[in-house]
Amino acid sequence: MSELAPGAAKKRPEFRNINAFKDLPGYRWPLASLVSGMHRISGAILFFLMPFIVWMFDSSISSEISFAKFKAAFNIGMLGVPGVIWKLIALALIWAYLQHFIAGLRHLWMDTHHDATSKEFGRSSAAFTLAASIGLTLLLGARLFGLY
Repeated sequence: MSELAPGAAKKRPEFRNINAFKDLPGYRWPLASLVSGMHRISGAILFFLMPFIVWMFDSSISSEISFAKFKAAFNIGMLGVPGVIWKLIALALIWAYLQHFIAGLRHLWMDTHHDATSKEFGRSSAAFTLAASIGLTLLLGARLFGLY
């Protein structure tokens, strides 16, 4: 290709694969894509912590003795890990469940309603999803840590 004359349009950049460590930190995510990404992350958290969820459910309903051990794990601790860490893990599960559930409802609504595919609705529903999941997590977290 020959040299461009002065005043001619610049050569367009070539697009290549991105470097996740170099390029992604500077990338601005729109709110809708942030909530969509958080939906995937929360699903992965729920999947990988499923054994912990099953243990919590089993030990909370098996017997009075197992329920007392369950409560002690969150109050005193277990396996050398303080109770506050177990509460933080439970709080992460609460957030993951609420985020995944509300974002899933958002996606179902957008799939079934044609008018819900606009950019404005995507932004406003993402803001609602984020606010509702964080607000409910804070409310349930306050209950978990005994603030009310």
